[in-house]
Amino acid sequence: MKFRVNTLKCYECVPGTSETCTDTAKQCPSPDNLCAAVTLVTYTGGSKDKEIKAKMCALARDCVEGSANFGSDKTVIVSECCASELCNSQYISEPKSIPNGKKCYSCEGQQCTKTLNCEGDQDHCIKSRMNIGGEIQTLKGCASKMMCSENPSVLFQTYIGSGSSCCQGDYCNSASSASAVLLLLFVSLILLVLFF
Repeated sequence: MKFRVNTLKCYECVPGTSETCTDTAKQCPSPDNLCAAVTLVTYTGGSKDKEIKAKMCALARDCVEGSANFGSDKTVIVSECCASELCNSQYISEPKSIPNGKKCYSCEGQQCTKTLNCEGDQDHCIKSRMNIGGEIQTLKGCASKMMCSENPSVLFQTYIGSGSSCCQGDYCNSASSASAVLLLLFVSLILLVLFF
């Protein structure tokens, strides 16, 4: 006798290029899925650039909250998961950005000696080398532990590269920093992973 494994029914709302969408009820593909509501906010030059909200079926490891702040650019992702039918009816708000007392270096052009005050759960300093417009640039800033995890959420796994590292301690992301935890965060690519 074969038993059918029940899966959750969750709201799904994945925005397209218009950044808006309509909730539809969807049966999740796996009994391991939870219902999730996700908010992703990007900032450029200190101003909110985009706020994208989505609902979907997700695995527990993708129920994450964290941020990476490179000074001029910041990304915040918050997701909340639940385990009952259509429980992801409400979106969640971005947490308040309150300075937490930790300090890391950030870059302005080629100079990477500017002090950046970390916010919220940003308890690590990060150093990255990224290809921006065909040019390799060094980025430094603050990041949440979730962004620096050795086993990060699948939302970030594709973008881990050997050119990035995280460390703990004020200003530990200086030129002499030699931490070995990896992260490469491209906001536009994360959006692709989340919504396409």
